[in-house]
Amino acid sequence: MSKRKSLYYAPCIVWLCCLLTACGGENPDDGSFNVFSPSDDITLGKSMRDEILNNPLEYEVWSRKEHAGAYALLDSVSGEILQSGKLFYRDRFPWELYIIHDDGTANAFCAPGGYIFVYTGLMKYVYNTDELAGVLAHEMAHADRRHSTDGLTRDYGISLLLRLIFGDDGSAVGELAGSLFSLNYSRSDEREADEYGVAYLCETAFVSDASKHFFERMAEENGTAYVPPFLSTHPDDGTRVRTIEARAAELQCPGRGHEKEDARLKALFLTD
Repeated sequence: MSKRKSLYYAPCIVWLCCLLTACGGENPDDGSFNVFSPSDDITLGKSMRDEILNNPLEYEVWSRKEHAGAYALLDSVSGEILQSGKLFYRDRFPWELYIIHDDGTANAFCAPGGYIFVYTGLMKYVYNTDELAGVLAHEMAHADRRHSTDGLTRDYGISLLLRLIFGDDGSAVGELAGSLFSLNYSRSDEREADEYGVAYLCETAFVSDASKHFFERMAEENGTAYVPPFLSTHPDDGTRVRTIEARAAELQCPGRGHEKEDARLKALFLTD
């Protein structure tokens, strides 16, 4: 390498080294290495949200006006989770909520920055609002713990940094936004989302470990080998149920047993 090129790259290399030692976000409880800022999470999540909203043939997103009851219920549950005081980015992320009409898909996910999407088909397996709160808390934990951009950092690593430093006509940013749709969480991310989901609910009126009943029901009704798309990287059902129970016991969360079935869920969400 020529002396001129060495001088050109030197400041970038120093900057890169600083990033490698300093990146991790604003949350002192989060020791992960992440090249993205929380603002980047919001930008990427908004891009993902817009792509979904602009593709009605694939994603039939319900309007809030026509399905006010369904949105009111989800807003109430997610709002109580946010008021637990346990989410670090509670006031930083927008935490927008959308319902996708697809009774054949039992799914829910939260894009970076707190953009929450719930498929109507999820309600076929959710027994009551406690279990719904467990699923939402888990997905919100993924966003609050910034697992998506953690994953992008792991997948792209130094090559991503170099492309963003030296520029490549913006294709890197577009590639990142598209990658979110196929990104898989690591098993450690899933386990952390389970544990933090319990911690969030421990400070609410919801049963903190109610999601274990949801996972047990999924296994019972579909066979132990069945795992829905948004849980594809989770530990097996027995492991995760024990993780949820152990976390609730560790935090000494109050338990109320298994509440009765809430018929409103299917009435408000399912159309088949």
